[in-house]
Amino acid sequence: MPAMTDRVFNFSPGPAVLPVEVLEQARDDMLSLPGVGMSVLEISHRSPAFDRILEETLALLKSLLGIGDSHEVIFLQGGASLQFSMVPMNILRGQSAAADYVITGTWGATGAKEARREGKVHVAWDGAATNHDRLPTDREIALSPQPAYVHITSNETIQGVQWKHDPDFGPAPLVCDCSSDFLSRPIDVSRYGLIYACAQKNAGIAGVTTVIIRKDLLERSHDDLPTMLDYRTFVKNGSRPNTPPVFAIYILDLVCRWITGRMGGLQGMARHNAAKAKLLYDTLDQSGGFYAGHARPECRSDMNVTFRLPDEATEKAFVTGAVKRGLMDLKGHRSVGGIRASIYNAMPLAGVEALRDFMTDFQREHQD
Repeated sequence: MPAMTDRVFNFSPGPAVLPVEVLEQARDDMLSLPGVGMSVLEISHRSPAFDRILEETLALLKSLLGIGDSHEVIFLQGGASLQFSMVPMNILRGQSAAADYVITGTWGATGAKEARREGKVHVAWDGAATNHDRLPTDREIALSPQPAYVHITSNETIQGVQWKHDPDFGPAPLVCDCSSDFLSRPIDVSRYGLIYACAQKNAGIAGVTTVIIRKDLLERSHDDLPTMLDYRTFVKNGSRPNTPPVFAIYILDLVCRWITGRMGGLQGMARHNAAKAKLLYDTLDQSGGFYAGHARPECRSDMNVTFRLPDEATEKAFVTGAVKRGLMDLKGHRSVGGIRASIYNAMPLAGVEALRDFMTDFQREHQD
């Protein structure tokens, strides 16, 4: 088995870095869960062992996020990409009103495209004119009359733009794709009609998607929906209408334990993430323009730090040099280029410090 010193710093946007404690616990449980006699990869999704895992995961999530009786929490598969379709299938189909989308990046635009298959979509704001480098001001958002819901993406991984507050759009249900900053900071769940998040950024591994939905919105689902695309199916069956992603839920459980016990809950997690982000943004701001951040300072993401260098050749040299220093997966998304450092929950401060030091050294060596 490789020693800990063989581990690199993984800046991938997802699947992303996991806490070492979580990996160690999963390793220890891999051959046999304590008292069970078989691996977590082998247990039945109807077994008492998985009952305990599922119950603990739900309890920890509700505690961390302060989820009350007004909302249901269910686990699905298909990632946020499936939710782009399931959300409008369940709460837009058959509605006379439009769904309003506030588009702050690539994923918001993708969600709006899928929603148009199910009903009317009104774009309340789109930051495309400035390449999605900021959030809208309150006065720029033009909602439709009594929208069926208002959709936002809390953090755009590609552009590195993040909502740092829970927005208020009036009485319309607020729907949020929270995939890339889920469990990274406190949010007021009571302000949202529906929250969805894939796990492989901050909350675990690919395979499980958490949906938090206000109970009254379940009444909008129609009986003509395919069974496995109906939120009510998962609510009625406790997220087990078929075999759920057992191992992914188990890892989510371990991550929730880590956040609760090691990181001091979501308040502590937020402080940790803000400190990491500040190190990198300070490096950008002090570079004299050698490193040019994409997002405007007031909208910068604590999760995905996106920036450009003077030219593409220098960016390629940066990525190559970073790999030699054990700093992996820093190349920006193919649609925008540049550099992207994803510093999700489990990225240790030491990894961000190593990147900062490399950035300082690289600028010294390559600046004219």
